[in-house]
Formats: sequence, structure tokens, C-alpha cells
Amino acid sequence: MERVGKEKEPVVVIDAFAQDPARLVATALAAPLGTLGAYYPGVRAPVGRDYCAEVGPLLAGAARRVFGFTQRLSFDRALFSLTLTPPAELTLAQRLPHIDDVAPERLAVVHYLSPQDWGGTRFYRHRTTGFETIGPDRHRSYLDQLADDLRRCGEPPPGYIAGATALFEPIGHVPARFNRAVLYRSNLLHCAAIDNACILPADPATGRLTIASFLTAE
Repeated sequence: MERVGKEKEPVVVIDAFAQDPARLVATALAAPLGTLGAYYPGVRAPVGRDYCAEVGPLLAGAARRVFGFTQRLSFDRALFSLTLTPPAELTLAQRLPHIDDVAPERLAVVHYLSPQDWGGTRFYRHRTTGFETIGPDRHRSYLDQLADDLRRCGEPPPGYIAGATALFEPIGHVPARFNRAVLYRSNLLHCAAIDNACILPADPATGRLTIASFLTAE
């Protein structure tokens, strides 16, 4: 566990996360991967409940020990996720750090399943506001200030965000590693750390395959 940024938000890294990661990759190969939602730069498919049952106790222990949630941990959804979108085709939202939810009781997990390092996860601070987490009390002011920043500085160029920009400053980075998982609050600004010079494979067996899970804790 490490704490990132000035807000000292915890980020948990767990290696050897799943008992049989090769089986998960094989399942992804047979999964009906397709576009789910407007924001993920690639294709996705739901993961079976057996995965949640397997890794749930480990995540519950981390949620209890690190984040202080002692009552309950539930999976809202878990998705095979294969990053595919070329840098030139990314939307504005995909070229900026983001959050998954404003609620502090929501947690996110990225489970890396690529044999090659196609990029881990990087965490950010918004320079103008100094915000690293975007909770309900900050959400409106953050969006307003970000819109003003974009009017003043212009939109970022096509491509995945690669380190420091005029609007955002990196505060932490978790490199990808096969069968590694990273757990953090969903309201922590983050983005995939992808090299724009790479051509991402469309094959789940060789490309940037992850399982993205979104949890609610009490």
C-alpha cells in the first residue's frame, strides 16, 4: 500500500491476485467483447460471478485494513476490458484523467492480464483546483473549473495522456504486471498510462487485457 499525492489517498497493489490467471485469459478469448458505454477506449464483456467469489475475500480484507470498511463489500460490475482505440481517435473525455464515481464508498480495481506491459495506471492532481479526489462536494466546482481551463488552454491533442500536462500533474503510477491488481477509491483522478507510440493488439491473448471491477463498501 502507498499513499499518493498531497491528499495521501491509499493505493493498494496486489501481485499474484488470481489463482488461475491463464483461465481468465482463455475465458476472455471466448467472451462477446463489444462496446459498452461511451467512455472506455476499447471493448468489454461481463465477467462471471465466480471471479467475484474468488477475489472478493482478498479485496474485502484490503478494504477493511486500508480503507476502514468493515461491514460489507459488493461487486457492482466486473468487466473484461481490452484497450483498442488508436490515440488519434480518442474523444476529449478519453484524453483526460477521470473518476469512476464521486461517492467515497465506491472502490475500483484494475486487474492486469497482459503478458506484455501495455501500460499501467497513473494518478493525477488537477493543477487549477489542486484536487486529487473529486467527491460530491467538489464535483460541480471541478467540472466548472475544468471547462474554464479547456476554454483558456484549449483541448489536449489527440492521444492518451502521457505524464504531466498544462492541466494535470501526475502524483503516482502503478506499472502493469501480469496478474497484478490495483485497488483505489473511484473518486481518485486516474487514467491508463499508455504509450502513444504503441499499436495495441486486438487479440485478448496479447493485447492490453484487464478486468475492471467496481465495488461498493460499507
